[in-house]
Amino acid sequence: MKNSLTILLFVIYIAFGYAQRTEINFNNNWRFILEDDPSFSKENLDDSSWKTLNVPHDWSFEKGVRKGGDQGQGGGYHDGGIGWYRKQFNVEKNNLSKTTYINFDGVYMNSEVWVNGNYLGKRPYGYISFRYDISKFLKEGKNTVAVRVDNSLEPSARWYHPCGIYAPVRLILVNPVHFKPNSIFITTPSVSEDKATVIINAEINGRKTELNYEVSLFTAEGKLLNSKIEKINSNKTSIELTVDNPNLWSPETPILYKAVTRIIDSKNVVDEVETTFGFKTVKWDTATGFWLNGENIKLKGVCEHWEGGPVGGAWTKPMLRWKLQSLKDMGINAIRPSHNPTPPMFYDICDEIGLLVMDEIFDGWHKKAPQDYGKQAFDEWWQRDVKEWITRDRNHPSIFVWSLGNETHSDIAPELVKFGKSLDPMRLFTSGAGNPEDMDIIGINGGSETKSFIENRIFDKPFISTEAPHTWQTRGYYRTQTWWRDNELPGTYELPNLTDKEIFFYEGLNPKDWKNRKQRFNSSYDNATVRVSARKYWEVVRDNPWHSGHFRWTGFDYYGEAGLVHGGLPFNLFMGGAIDVAGFKKDLYYFYQSQWTHEPMIHMLPHWTHPRMKKRTLIPVWVYSNADEVELFLNGKSLGKDKPGTIWNEMQCEWMVPYKEGTLKAIAYKDGKEVKQTSFTTSKQPSKLNTTLKKLKAEDGFAASYILTSESVDKHNNFYPYGENKVYYNIQGDLKKVSIENGNPIDPTSRTKTNFRSLFFGKSRLFLEEQENAKNASIITGAILGDKALYISNKITINVEQIPVLGNPKTSNFEIKYTVDGSDPESNGLVYSKPFKVSDGTTVKVVVKQLGKTVLTMEERFGKNEGLFWGDEHSADMWIGRGVNIAAEDGILEGGAKISDDARRYKGSGFVRFDGKEGAVTFYQENDGEAGDYSIRFRYMHNNEGELHPMKLYVNDEYIRTLEFKPTGGWEKEWRFVPTIINLKAGANNIKIETTGESGPYIDEMFID
Repeated sequence: MKNSLTILLFVIYIAFGYAQRTEINFNNNWRFILEDDPSFSKENLDDSSWKTLNVPHDWSFEKGVRKGGDQGQGGGYHDGGIGWYRKQFNVEKNNLSKTTYINFDGVYMNSEVWVNGNYLGKRPYGYISFRYDISKFLKEGKNTVAVRVDNSLEPSARWYHPCGIYAPVRLILVNPVHFKPNSIFITTPSVSEDKATVIINAEINGRKTELNYEVSLFTAEGKLLNSKIEKINSNKTSIELTVDNPNLWSPETPILYKAVTRIIDSKNVVDEVETTFGFKTVKWDTATGFWLNGENIKLKGVCEHWEGGPVGGAWTKPMLRWKLQSLKDMGINAIRPSHNPTPPMFYDICDEIGLLVMDEIFDGWHKKAPQDYGKQAFDEWWQRDVKEWITRDRNHPSIFVWSLGNETHSDIAPELVKFGKSLDPMRLFTSGAGNPEDMDIIGINGGSETKSFIENRIFDKPFISTEAPHTWQTRGYYRTQTWWRDNELPGTYELPNLTDKEIFFYEGLNPKDWKNRKQRFNSSYDNATVRVSARKYWEVVRDNPWHSGHFRWTGFDYYGEAGLVHGGLPFNLFMGGAIDVAGFKKDLYYFYQSQWTHEPMIHMLPHWTHPRMKKRTLIPVWVYSNADEVELFLNGKSLGKDKPGTIWNEMQCEWMVPYKEGTLKAIAYKDGKEVKQTSFTTSKQPSKLNTTLKKLKAEDGFAASYILTSESVDKHNNFYPYGENKVYYNIQGDLKKVSIENGNPIDPTSRTKTNFRSLFFGKSRLFLEEQENAKNASIITGAILGDKALYISNKITINVEQIPVLGNPKTSNFEIKYTVDGSDPESNGLVYSKPFKVSDGTTVKVVVKQLGKTVLTMEERFGKNEGLFWGDEHSADMWIGRGVNIAAEDGILEGGAKISDDARRYKGSGFVRFDGKEGAVTFYQENDGEAGDYSIRFRYMHNNEGELHPMKLYVNDEYIRTLEFKPTGGWEKEWRFVPTIINLKAGANNIKIETTGESGPYIDEMFID
């Protein structure tokens, strides 16, 4: 036995020593241009004027938000376009005999690839991996790869999408005899406490004779568990092994194993692949929900777009790990990448940190966005894309169910399921509200949030809420009155107001300037929603055995769908997350943490700085905690204890506290002993920045990243929650800026091009990445601090600081000059030595020098009309009872339709006119109610006597009727309405009106009543 073990170890040593597969990081030093020319595909081209960059790369995010942006409201008003990438690489002569693949993890979309001027092919879908065998086109020495990315047809998604090579690229060199890409398939058909069966299937490319197939199983730490070798007789081969006392993978114990598969010729390893896998058992039951490893658990998940954070779609692995770990720390155990596959590193991280994944392939199976994959390529490409998706991802232990689509219905569903099962017969299939009758698991999106749905449910299959609940929160913003996105829908659970009258009267925009009733910030009390509060829906999930769990919409806020919930520009992102796009955690985050985690925690809301509030106004003070009880103190006096309850509106500890400046403190107790406490102290005007730095370590060829957080505080270091001054940055040394993000949904400042961003409710962040061979780096931060509106104080402070980041950067003192009269501080400035006072309407300008060199130039305006809008209880009365109105200028315009503001009394920022030409306007509406008939009306104007300007009405590309627009009596200000009734399906709807040869009137808005 000892001799056998020695021989086995020797064989393994030899095998490792002669491994022949090489994977090369191909991410760095690409050339890029945002233009289109067929000559860019040539082998020899002078591209020295192109931008040099590393991928992942997202040119749409770099360009930023633009009024009229190609992607429309769904894409947060970002652009599309056509871009080219080129890269040179050297090939040694001895590698020309090998097979070389170029592997792309994600290119959005319609990518085409050339090597040395030779065309390789096209891949339409932007959310799928693909590769090409480039062996026959290579030559010794210099070689060139060129990639064309075509996003000229927009909008191509219903939310923001990246543009470009947004995921890693690799070169893979193998012998002509090798494992086919994605062919290794590991299954564990039998798993018990004492033994597990492992079957490792593979397919071989090239010669099949006189070869052996070997598989060795290891623990994650490298301990050999079992091994077997067999002769290869065909291109498909399989080995079965057992593992004693397997450790099961779960979110709490994400224990991984490794399978090393080899093709052996004599004693030499021809090819070798290492695959990570895990052991788990999954069972779905109609009556009792979801079972993992024999335990009945609730799926506590979030939906997550690939684009939902400070990098657009160009995630590096360190940044992606930070994002996913932030969600894991909230207490989630599951995630649904919505509504598309992600690059493989996403699943690798989920395997490692313990997140169950509902892996999803498509948003729709046919057109949903005007130019999406469903329209452009689905019919021709879906089988190839589904095969790539499932064969690529099926070995990940984190993936527990496949999802084939989202809010889509088609008779192709059975074929999709059948084809999917042919690639992976081990997992079940579902969809997000798409053909549930054809799926193994019934998945329902927003419709699962209603009281009528929950109480009247009748299922003959297991059920999961694939998208629920939908609630909104703007970090740092509070209102005590309940807000329903589309007015209160029938059959919803109650969500009463917290006070009889509203007590908070601030907004991001003056209500007089809103385009529609949606253009307000959303309250962080868990009282802004479509149908249900987060608290009530967790109670529903927890207390109904048949309810397997839910994926809330969403984990992070994300760019896009800005018109759907928030009424369009200046809003450019979606605030449904528990974390904002800067990664700042909202109050909602801590609600879930109080319900889903066990480590003692406490969180209190709202803050305790309310300078415009009348004294003794009763403020609902909430505390989320997982302790036994919480005691609240105001200025040292106890206001009593409360216990977190299990009923939805008792899950928070709550006190009605008369407002009085001072310190509000909450103490959590477990078994009678203090375990956590938190406090707020009323802040004066901001006079300092509290700056912290977090490093995200390098991994998998990606450089380390850094997150620099700036917060406004007063002279006593109390957080000032309304901070909105600009923070300026000067990056010194071996770092590059990724973006500056604050979470503000209406801030038009470029996230990537400027060197400043305003604080949003007191916070902002700078995201950085190390350059190659980085050694020394620091960041200079600066701000002109004070109350923007001068309400608390008219005293202004200039704060400048140098923060060391890497190595031992040189530091020295700063020379600061300022002016308050608008003149140039370089020539006319006063030397700053202490805080100074300003009057209403003052612009402060500052220049900061270090060693005689200007390092910052700053500017800030102060006055009673600056910053947040502060109103009263009647400021938004004009919007009470209003239905949903969608501006025509935010629609998709075709033909002669164009935006204008040359009239009066129009709503929003303008209207659409045709000027005797033919054209069309398409409105997008997400129907969160039931499918059925809805009243709509179009606001229009014209003064062509005797003309009706008929326009055809289409709903979801189906002709409904022709509408007639009678003269209104003017072309200047006389607007009227044309009403009609249409049938909307649940979910996404497109409503189009098109001229019929007689041009059209001015079109201002569409109302849904």
